Amino acid sequence: MTRLAITGVGVVAPGAVGVDAFRTWLTAGNSAIRNIDRFDTAGLSAHKAALIGDFNPREFIAPMKMRRMNTLSRYAVSAAKLALMDRGDALPAESGVAIGTAFGPVQTSVDYMEEYVKKGAALAPPQLFAESVANAPGSHIAIEHGLRGFNVTVTQRESSALSAAMYASAQIVKGNVRSAFVGGVEEVNEMIFSVLDRVGALAHQNGVVDEHSRPFDRRRNGISLGEGAAIFTVEAESSRAPYAWIAGFGIARDTTATISDWGSDETAVVTAMRAAIDDAGIDPSMISAIYASANGSRRADYLEQMAIESLFDDKVPPVVATKGYFGEYAAGGALHVTAAILAVRDQLLHASIGFESGEDDLRFDISREQRRADIDYILVNSISAGGGIVSMVLSKEPA
Repeated sequence: MTRLAITGVGVVAPGAVGVDAFRTWLTAGNSAIRNIDRFDTAGLSAHKAALIGDFNPREFIAPMKMRRMNTLSRYAVSAAKLALMDRGDALPAESGVAIGTAFGPVQTSVDYMEEYVKKGAALAPPQLFAESVANAPGSHIAIEHGLRGFNVTVTQRESSALSAAMYASAQIVKGNVRSAFVGGVEEVNEMIFSVLDRVGALAHQNGVVDEHSRPFDRRRNGISLGEGAAIFTVEAESSRAPYAWIAGFGIARDTTATISDWGSDETAVVTAMRAAIDDAGIDPSMISAIYASANGSRRADYLEQMAIESLFDDKVPPVVATKGYFGEYAAGGALHVTAAILAVRDQLLHASIGFESGEDDLRFDISREQRRADIDYILVNSISAGGGIVSMVLSKEPA
């Protein structure tokens, strides 16, 4: 495909607001996953998540506008503003918006229904209802910046952010727009956390290990949730020296997956990875590193391990797993992409937090410490429960 420039990056993440703060956090090798103080986790197996604390949206959003936004929209609008500040200029009015979110404004829906039950339909706050739809953050971004291009919100579980990036990139390549905001946003809330805990999806203390995200590690026992937003400006022609170039995408579906779990067909993951590499016009041997989807789930991580080994055989490039930093879902997916973008820009590989030792049959190197590297192409994977798979290739050069 025609390569597209990533010219601005905006981040609102636990412990890091702005791309420079995000880079510093990654370099320090710190995990943002902490004990939850936002809601009561008594009676649950898991008690930790990567939550945003010290963040003031008033620095990025006018007070009267902010009153009409829920937390999810505030994260996304602030990240978009940061992306433009990083880019150095506004996007053209014809630009589009593509945002990914796994669960959207669940907390707003809960708040609205509580008011509805207490006060009745006539007195339930209409603003809560308006913010209870998943496309509210993307709509606010378009309104804030006067954009008239496409406005799409993708809900594809773990693959939401990469799916949004693929859609936006296709529209730019077709010439429908010349640029777009692309990214992901998520909010951790009590309902989603409790449901995922009760079905056994979350990392937890089990008498052998403490509660922590452990991608690819043999002792992994679940995912850790994270929240925040990461938004990028993507352009057909670079307005500045870009962070990296989007070079290709691949998509596939694992038909062995259930609606709420990962499957066992590694050939589907291979199909997506190979398609992205072919779309980039390169050979698998040219991939400098893989930023893996691995999130600490036993089934998902092993599925990706088998796929990587199948495609690359005994020549697997270094593999980086980032979700031990900021957790999983759409924000984690977008932050995962941001880490890969910075790896290309800074020519370094990040450490994989939470990994100590892999399965007995693991045949590739998991990056355990940050190190300099010659990076031409990075393969970024996103494998979602339910069977959706998206892979993307990032390039250092425009061609």
